[in-house]
Amino acid sequence: MTDSLAIVGAGAAGAAAAYRLRDAAPDVTVFEKSRGVCGRAATRRRDGCRYDYGANYVKPGDGPVGDLVRDLGEDGLHDVAQPVWTFDGDGSVEPGRDSDEPKWTWEAGITQLAKRLFARTDAAVHRETRIESLSRAGDAWTLTDADGTTHGPFADVLLTPPAPQTADLLAATDWDDDRLAAAREAVAAVPYRSIVTAVLRYDFDVDREWYALVNTDGAHEVGWLARESCKPGHVPDGELLVVQMAPDWSRAHCDRDPDWQTDRAAEHAAALLGDDRLLDPAWTDTQGWRYALPDDAVDAEPVAAVRDAGLHVAGDWVAGEARVHAAVESGLAVGDRIR
Repeated sequence: MTDSLAIVGAGAAGAAAAYRLRDAAPDVTVFEKSRGVCGRAATRRRDGCRYDYGANYVKPGDGPVGDLVRDLGEDGLHDVAQPVWTFDGDGSVEPGRDSDEPKWTWEAGITQLAKRLFARTDAAVHRETRIESLSRAGDAWTLTDADGTTHGPFADVLLTPPAPQTADLLAATDWDDDRLAAAREAVAAVPYRSIVTAVLRYDFDVDREWYALVNTDGAHEVGWLARESCKPGHVPDGELLVVQMAPDWSRAHCDRDPDWQTDRAAEHAAALLGDDRLLDPAWTDTQGWRYALPDDAVDAEPVAAVRDAGLHVAGDWVAGEARVHAAVESGLAVGDRIR
């Protein structure tokens, strides 16, 4: 068996790991359950608009991500210039919560991060392929997808879905080793927040000094509201608001009808911005993220204990920081270890 790596998930962590191994020995195969790449750092297109409806931008953090983003090519890369302001449970908006750190996205959307990383590798990316179980025999791993097709053998496997979904994969792993149960329990223990995102398109401008508002006290039904018109190439005219509802609201209403969700989001946006025109968007879109944001890091020892068997994990939940750059750093670290 030649050196080979299977990556489950084509999000920021999986793309970063593949990128780190681009000049190394392992043949890399990526399995992604969706049609797109970059996970929650996702972009959609509609009626001439592009919008980042999950993670809204990439920050450099304190590690290698700043240099990495620039190395991917600065064509179409933009730093959102307008600041992020804050609001409280009463809807009182105040300046603040901004820094000198860049807030990067691309004209073509934040999904460019994974697309550009993968474009610099020889990794084979199998989209719309949902891996449902793993098996280890001897020194080799095999993976089975939802259609019953078996893939492998692989020397190493990297699991990058959100922790609850990774825990499900570990529960469906056929490997007679006591370390597996401990790793699964550690991954399953990572707490997560759910987020419902409502996208509201308007044919008129919504002029404000800020790019986005973030709730600071956890006492409002909205957690985050952003103006996509602040990103070059995203909104040709008028405005498009990305309204991410607060975790408690999202958990309570994640299964409601999408039209009901966007109606409520428009009501809250109109009240927060003091603009009744926002009650009547030209069109809307929604996305529910049941496992959106980790609130803690996985216990490192149990997942480190299975690495010598070629079983690895990566993601923002490994780093313990719900940021795109944290997921990228986690993937790069796994790539370094496998190298």
